[in-house]
Amino acid sequence: MDSPWSDLDRPPLRVLPLRRALLGPGGWSALDVVAGTGSTNADLLAREDAPDGSVLVADHQDAGRGRLGRTWSAPPRSGLAVSVLLRPSRPVADWPLLPLVAGTAVVDALTALGVQARLKWPNDVLLEGPDRPGKVAGVLAEVRGDRVVLGTGINVSLRADELPVDTATSLALAGARSTDRDTVLRRYLRALRTRVDAWAAGEPVLPAYRAVSATIGAQVRAHLPDGSALEGRAVDVEDDGRLVVEDSGGARRRLAAADVVHLRRR
Repeated sequence: MDSPWSDLDRPPLRVLPLRRALLGPGGWSALDVVAGTGSTNADLLAREDAPDGSVLVADHQDAGRGRLGRTWSAPPRSGLAVSVLLRPSRPVADWPLLPLVAGTAVVDALTALGVQARLKWPNDVLLEGPDRPGKVAGVLAEVRGDRVVLGTGINVSLRADELPVDTATSLALAGARSTDRDTVLRRYLRALRTRVDAWAAGEPVLPAYRAVSATIGAQVRAHLPDGSALEGRAVDVEDDGRLVVEDSGGARRRLAAADVVHLRRR
């Protein structure tokens, strides 16, 4: 069946206005928009000479990747696929906090658009409330040498029948104030610049992250990399980004990596 969306409903991103708004002192160093690609993360990682603060955005991404090797796709121009390249001066041991920084920036941007956004550890962005709750965005960080690429995908104008899974949602379905992708991109990249600069200056990341966490206080099932699962209550996210889960016997376990399912909130 043909999509009811026309090119006017889902226009391409406007490169020159975006560059004028986002590049320069206090902003990003470079911004490129491509009509389509397999993965903005892979493309940006391949640019070995790309400067710190480079941004790559795709109108359509057909081989997007998430955590644990998951793939996802969406109709052209229905969402945002954006990657930024950083060359951090902070120690490598601090880099695992960057996905949390990016997730918090997504929440900043979406809150400004009038939707109730929260974070599921470590880097899924959920919309709450009565209007189509579900996952609206995700962040994937990849490291190569002295570079970190933060890739973010945001569902913007997807209809219910276009969602990849029934637990997903979009800004349009949640009644956001704007589903103009230029507007969403500008809000996100400005929020991310502010959050990354604060992290680079040594400001604490976790207070802001904890404040918008949907995981802390929830009963969870954590599927671990070794194939086992742990159920309990998520009680904290520590300063190094690890999730702390307390089981029914009161024992606490710190998780660096897991696929977390929310069972219920306390």
